[in-house]
Amino acid sequence: MLLEVRHVTQYHYADPVRESVMEVWMQPKKTGRQRLVSFDLEVEPAAQLFSYADAFGNAVYHFDVPQPHETLRIVASAAVETEAAPALPDALDQGEWDRLRSDFVRGENFDFLAHGGFAVETDALRGFVAERGLDDLRRRDPLTAVRALSETIYDAFEYEAGVTHADSPIDLALGAGRGVCQDFAHVMIAICRSWGVPARYVSGYLFTDRQAGDRSDPDATHAWVEVFLPSLRWVGFDPTNNALAGERHIVAAVGRDYNDVPPSRGVYKGEADSQLAVGVSVRRARSALTEPEFIRMSQPSFARAGRRRPMSAPAHDQQQQQQQ
Repeated sequence: MLLEVRHVTQYHYADPVRESVMEVWMQPKKTGRQRLVSFDLEVEPAAQLFSYADAFGNAVYHFDVPQPHETLRIVASAAVETEAAPALPDALDQGEWDRLRSDFVRGENFDFLAHGGFAVETDALRGFVAERGLDDLRRRDPLTAVRALSETIYDAFEYEAGVTHADSPIDLALGAGRGVCQDFAHVMIAICRSWGVPARYVSGYLFTDRQAGDRSDPDATHAWVEVFLPSLRWVGFDPTNNALAGERHIVAAVGRDYNDVPPSRGVYKGEADSQLAVGVSVRRARSALTEPEFIRMSQPSFARAGRRRPMSAPAHDQQQQQQQ
């Protein structure tokens, strides 16, 4: 499937700020089932772009806007060709649990077994596990257990934007019984790790299909989970939509949790209030488009965050966009 992504991030400041420094994780990864056809990153005001690969092999771009400005606009455009994931077996043998406990698997996946950041065991999480009888799933093979866990999270939570935010701990979603993809991914990762199953956070995009039952926001970035099973390697699960990650999922970056791979992160110098607007469009590529069609497809709708007053300090964190 050939897909086109346009991701627009815009910061507006009530008064001019003196400088902005940003990092972005927006370039889709090159994997065995995902081919990056093209990628372009535009920044306004204009800035020199630099890039590096982070510890998890993600492409990270960073830049500095050193002059006064009232608006910072970042536009990422990509074309990606994806393939469907190979069919999974109905189950694995019980020996997969022993393979997961091997020193080699645990050593190679140490970062994705340790609790930390948003993916932590809390009293609320332990209560959720007990209430839903999730530890009983460990009597099954790991693949069957993780499948059932993803389905349980889908059934247990309502999808609702605005209940949680980019920096919300999992206890907020657990208490409310609702949230967005970022929350569901962190809950699933924390439980998988408590079982000894390596799990990592995937940041990216989804070509939304309402007829397929997708409930995530089509105008936002998306997040899901990959678990490591020695017999299958990394397998993607999307608990927000009760689905396996497939050709409609575009991987931008992987990490231990959201903190490792936010779409954008930065600081600015100034005492102005800031406002963040984000727009995402994911469309199937078409061989020929008239100019009006192209313009219409390329203009994402915007999800606007609330105002934020920075603390009195030399540099202030930019607002981060929640993955929905």
